[in-house]
Amino acid sequence: MQQFFVQDILGQPLWMWLGFAGLVGALLAFDLGVLHRKTREIAVRESLMLSAFYIVLGLGFGGFVWLQLGAESAAEYITGFVVEKSLAMDNVFVIAIIFAFFAIPRELQHRVLFWGILGVIVLRALMIGFGAVIVSEFAWVLYVFAAFLIFTGIKMLVWHEGETDLAGNPLLRFLRRHLNVTDNLHGDRFFVRQQNTETGKVKIFVTPLFLALVFIEIADVIFAVDSIPAIFAITTDPYIVYTSNIFAILGLRALYFALAAILHRFRYLKPALAILLVFIGSKVFVADLLGWQKFPAEWSLGITVAILAIGVGVSLWRTRSDAKTLRTDAA
Repeated sequence: MQQFFVQDILGQPLWMWLGFAGLVGALLAFDLGVLHRKTREIAVRESLMLSAFYIVLGLGFGGFVWLQLGAESAAEYITGFVVEKSLAMDNVFVIAIIFAFFAIPRELQHRVLFWGILGVIVLRALMIGFGAVIVSEFAWVLYVFAAFLIFTGIKMLVWHEGETDLAGNPLLRFLRRHLNVTDNLHGDRFFVRQQNTETGKVKIFVTPLFLALVFIEIADVIFAVDSIPAIFAITTDPYIVYTSNIFAILGLRALYFALAAILHRFRYLKPALAILLVFIGSKVFVADLLGWQKFPAEWSLGITVAILAIGVGVSLWRTRSDAKTLRTDAA
């Protein structure tokens, strides 16, 4: 039996994977079964406290990685955790747009985000597992990832996106054309039985709440196209890649209810994220040019934190007048 739990799965013992899965499962069960058993609006204070809990837990897991895999792996884990949480800030903005478009009230948003997390856990596992196999078989793919990150970062710096138009989205038109969709929400239900006005038969309809869930899952897949190559450029250990991704996403979804109201204060974070992507991609080539086996994990963590700290600091400084206006209006 002991040999079963210590067998190697994607570079690490099975018991480490099972322990992480059990921890995440317990957190989700506590979230849905205890904290949010009833449908209600999540207050900003609760959002901040829950997010702080996930951040402490995520950093604490970095201590576990240190004990089991060493200081270098712990530094890679923390770097991946910070990078994923930062890149997912854009995801929060898109989630806010999706909720506004489908008119999802705040008391129902947690339900969508909770079930969205389950989809993220599965989708990220598939994408990271596939990526790990590809990188282990074809080492040159790592350079493709690095070049893609540099290109993406430069594109973010020079290209300004317009507003997201969900009304004309091809996926939305496809879903409305091929699914029975209710015109209104039906409480916290994703599916309802309803009579078809054309045939008179009772059929299963999906509600706008389900459409919001689908779009949030699609948004996460799109953002994973950036974040997964970014962390593979930091480390190729699937365990560190996956655990840092999931802990960062768990915490960010918890923080959504506080962040959604103040996203405008972080308007200069996007250039910082663009520079961060260029740095992460470039360090793969820099390590080769300097003859290093890999870019030092401690340097990578320090530079990552410095870039993001400057971006956040400049954002808060340049938008301080907005904060004063909000406090004045509130008074």
